[in-house]
Amino acid sequence: MTVAITTYTLSGENERLGFSIRDESRITRTKQPHRHDFFQMRLDVVGETHHAIGAQRRLLGPGSLTFVLPYRLHRGGRRADSQFYVINFHHRFLRPELNIDPLCLDVLALEQAPELAPFAFQDVLDFRLDHEDFERAQDACRQMIAHSRRRGFFFAEFIRANLLLLIGLACQRYERDLTRLSASGAHRSGHNEALATVVRHVTARLPDRIRLADVADELGTSPNHVTRLLKQRIGKTFMQLLAERRLQRAQELLANTDMRIADVGEAVGFEDNAYFARRFKQLLGMSPRAYRASAAQAGLKYPK
Repeated sequence: MTVAITTYTLSGENERLGFSIRDESRITRTKQPHRHDFFQMRLDVVGETHHAIGAQRRLLGPGSLTFVLPYRLHRGGRRADSQFYVINFHHRFLRPELNIDPLCLDVLALEQAPELAPFAFQDVLDFRLDHEDFERAQDACRQMIAHSRRRGFFFAEFIRANLLLLIGLACQRYERDLTRLSASGAHRSGHNEALATVVRHVTARLPDRIRLADVADELGTSPNHVTRLLKQRIGKTFMQLLAERRLQRAQELLANTDMRIADVGEAVGFEDNAYFARRFKQLLGMSPRAYRASAAQAGLKYPK
């Protein structure tokens, strides 16, 4: 019997900010294999536990730092004596100016976003911090939790600075390995290139009536092959991917422009304004109008 794979998303205030962090202390449940549509990091503090990303299974202990790409199948165990931090974020939170779909990271020149290198090479590297860096990493997590709870003036920038510090500790310690792997193109594959082509085609034609057959033609393959590729790599159908990308673009237009809400819906491919508002509320938990007001209050800006 085929077991359904759950894909998790951020929700509510976390989705609007594009970030969340939690202290997982002494929780014994073991999650089933799953995916999520955001980047995830995990810093182990106390205890040892096994963690599987794709086909790789590792024993994590104090100082272990794990990087999980969006839609990457993984599974983590939790023992009664374990403690670790889990950090979730969208790439637009980390780098608001980086206008790239996270599904295209595998074909991104890492010089454009070196802080994403650990995510690209988690399959072949074990990231573990020494004593001094481990202390700095724990402090960064505590700072992110404090600012996330307080949500005062400039709080998102303080969180982002500590997040970059945490990633930077791994990049600095494993600089030679990351540089070597990047130069070798170890993070690229035919499946990654094909997936990136699908995403680019969809993103470039959001206002149009996009057909699965047209995407398959661009790849020189069949619609069934594209369907299998999407299901295997990200656990989504073509229509789910299309709707998701349209609503993400709508968020950017609502935050960055004063376009009428009906025009925003039309600009991203929704011909029916009521349907656009309904789907938007399903994803974000609020109407497009309320989202615009919330984004303005929080000072959110996305790449144009």
